[in-house]
Amino acid sequence: MSEQRSKVDTTSWQGFTTRAVHAGYDPDPLTGAVNVPIYASSTFAQDGVGGLRGGFEYARTGNPTRAALEANLAAIESGTFGRAFASGMAATDCLLRAALRPGDHLVIPNDAYGGTFRLIDKVFSQWGIEYTVAPVSDVDAVRAAIQPNTKLVWIETPTNPLLNIGDIEALAEVTHAGGAKLVVDNTFASPYLQQPLLLGADVVLHSTTKYIGGHSDVVGGALITDDEELDTAFAFLQNGAGAVPGPFDSYLTLRGIKTLGLRMDRHSDNAEKLVELLVAHPKIEKVIYPGLADHPSHAVAAKQMTRFGGMISVLVKGGKEGAHELCSKTEVFILAESLGGVESLIEHPAAMTHASTEGSPLEVPVNLVRLSVGIEDSADLLGDIEQALG
Repeated sequence: MSEQRSKVDTTSWQGFTTRAVHAGYDPDPLTGAVNVPIYASSTFAQDGVGGLRGGFEYARTGNPTRAALEANLAAIESGTFGRAFASGMAATDCLLRAALRPGDHLVIPNDAYGGTFRLIDKVFSQWGIEYTVAPVSDVDAVRAAIQPNTKLVWIETPTNPLLNIGDIEALAEVTHAGGAKLVVDNTFASPYLQQPLLLGADVVLHSTTKYIGGHSDVVGGALITDDEELDTAFAFLQNGAGAVPGPFDSYLTLRGIKTLGLRMDRHSDNAEKLVELLVAHPKIEKVIYPGLADHPSHAVAAKQMTRFGGMISVLVKGGKEGAHELCSKTEVFILAESLGGVESLIEHPAAMTHASTEGSPLEVPVNLVRLSVGIEDSADLLGDIEQALG
């Protein structure tokens, strides 16, 4: 059963939201149910020894609700194979173990997500894995970081939390020339705004907890690829290590995907209005948003993204105290980790999501505040930030 695949034909439906709503599941032939059932079963009856009904035997290995989610994930990322995991970090761990062996090397962003950095720096380094950091926005720097033993170039674009942009197409060319594979963490953009596999990436990773689930009510992760050999390795570890989502988690994630396109447009609308306010505010030192013309990689973002998303980072005047003050005074924006939900969130990366990078080359500015702009009424969001800034 570890070889079971969620393989889909992504060519028949051109529209993203059509795929998001329908891919992976047809109405139940017995009842006509239009929503995928929650198959709350840990095991499945067999018709004789080895005679599997529908290919399922044990829920860690495969579950019909999860299979529907995996097919849907592949479809919305324009990929061939999808694998779902219990968290984004579980997906990260699976990918690293599938692709790397002791003595191998990978390149990671110089402002990578703190959890990714922690796993590589504190865990995989103990097993002889080497890494080099490089800015994703500098193709030449990434090229220079690739070594003879480099197996992966790992990028986020936009990055978390500094919203740097990597040119996926150019980085894929450089990575492949160096004999490595390109991994794109597409969590911040979502499949609706960016399609890395179509730009040459080998693997797309998601924390589906974020925009894909979209409602702050389920934790999950995903790996999507066109590479059958890699997918075979993912499948083995997914089953062997067992960090899989349960059927209810899979159902919730599928439910979130159906409105992904609608939500991303609203997130982007609200973020653009908020950026206008922040750019003009005297208490803000700098606004970091790929949609701004003065963003160093604005042209690249405009080339490979359909819109610029709902994430904004700002440098607040007054240092750490100024950042803390802003975070403590919002009322609509909730002070919390995570991102990508329907509700707006605010956080201080240096003390929260990226605390593990302190003292490392990935340390973030102490006056940095990250905003995950939700889908509330824009007037309320603007008013909240105005009153919080005083």
